[in-house]
Amino acid sequence: MPRPTPGDRDGETAPSRRRSRPAGPINTRSDQPREEPDGEPDRGSAQVCAAWSDNAGAAELAAFFTDDAIYHNIPLAPITGREAIANTITSFIRPGPPGIEHIEFRVINIAANGPIVMTERVDVFKLPDKSFELPVMGTFEVTDGKINAWRDSFDMNQFTSRMG
Repeated sequence: MPRPTPGDRDGETAPSRRRSRPAGPINTRSDQPREEPDGEPDRGSAQVCAAWSDNAGAAELAAFFTDDAIYHNIPLAPITGREAIANTITSFIRPGPPGIEHIEFRVINIAANGPIVMTERVDVFKLPDKSFELPVMGTFEVTDGKINAWRDSFDMNQFTSRMG
């Protein structure tokens, strides 16, 4: 039997504190927009994650970004511009040793507040001889349906040790 938690009455265990996500973005401040003008910035962020998982090419992935977008894997230097982002994607997804053949984005949670979208993910990297999982937190800034900034934070030591 589970142990009671502080504040429980008569030794009963506390009910789950997990709540379902409201239908729209949470925003109690009236001075900020409730959502991006195109309606759903989290949809665009989810679409790029799905496209990446579906082996979309670098040009197709780069099409989700604005011309002057910033893509930043936080342990590394930021990349600016759609073309540079496409080149970066091409440089780290390439078949054969020692390249990464595929990355699947498993989105655990996604939350949006106006044009800002945050994803809690597990990225699954497929290499020629193995695969591994990496926990990632991503932040997207969306403007007019395009990503103008994407920042991913992860543990670089964990990534490099798993790459081998």
